[in-house]
Amino acid sequence: MATPESKVKAKVDKMLSQLGVWFFSPQAGPFGRAGIPDRIVCVNGHFVGIEVKADAKNKPTKLQVDCMAKIERAGGKCFVVYDDATLAQARDYIQGLD
Repeated sequence: MATPESKVKAKVDKMLSQLGVWFFSPQAGPFGRAGIPDRIVCVNGHFVGIEVKADAKNKPTKLQVDCMAKIERAGGKCFVVYDDATLAQARDYIQGLD
């Protein structure tokens, strides 16, 4: 059975695939690095991280916030996506990089 977060991840994956951009899902668990966004995207040389949450009530962890801040300080862009409106913000930004 799909979890609420996995349903949002499926929407993110569909959007990224439709846009034809390169992306991957980092390894989670003991072999992954804690705090990394759920989707790592590269669009025309631009780094984008997308952290997925089930809904607006679920906030990124401190590790996730710290990692996203480091990505943005390095010149990347990060989004927290949990609904159609936040998905549209990420999509609009990515489309603007073409």
